[in-house]
Amino acid sequence: MDFKIEEVSGIGEYIIEDLVKKEKKEGKIFLAPNNKAFCVLHDGKTVEIRTDGNLSKVLREKYESVMQSRYFGRGGIEIVLSGQISQEELYDLVRLSYNMTNEQ
Repeated sequence: MDFKIEEVSGIGEYIIEDLVKKEKKEGKIFLAPNNKAFCVLHDGKTVEIRTDGNLSKVLREKYESVMQSRYFGRGGIEIVLSGQISQEELYDLVRLSYNMTNEQ
């Protein structure tokens, strides 16, 4: 599955930075207008997003391709793009992450 942030509807403005600047790894960090990260794309293979603890737990139990986020820690999940989550569900989660981050 290809992840394209521009296909996610319902999110406002965002800033894209190279992950290399912050983490010395390949990928992109997507920042909300408040300059906080809401999504991290690693080499087009995994996506990390912010979630609440309960949703994170449910998704990790439901899908093998969902694990605790390395970037956000307990406050997020990392999703393998070739896993079981559909693109529609992924985009919904990115939208939720954006809204959660933008409200902080």
